Amino acid sequence: MSDLTAMEERLVPSPEVRADTIFERLAAAGLIPQVTDYSDHTHIEAEVPESLSAESWREVLALLATADWSGQVDSSASGLSVWAAVRKDTTATVGIFRGRSHQP
Repeated sequence: MSDLTAMEERLVPSPEVRADTIFERLAAAGLIPQVTDYSDHTHIEAEVPESLSAESWREVLALLATADWSGQVDSSASGLSVWAAVRKDTTATVGIFRGRSHQP
């Protein structure tokens, strides 16, 4: 092995796959997601029913953490909604660098 730093690449899901996964998992949790496609990102939003279980709520919160941006909106008119946005310019691979002094 040479003294040069070795680079390994691991695949990261495409923005389309990430947005589809968020949509599908919100639906699986009992929400009815809606998608809005913008030039630079995909926006997924869903109203949260009052009957959502605590376990499903935890799943939704964990799912929102996978988005590039996410949040909650509590409106007296429509109740609680959650939203997630996925940037379209996310790269398909992430380089992982291993040097002799920092990685086993």
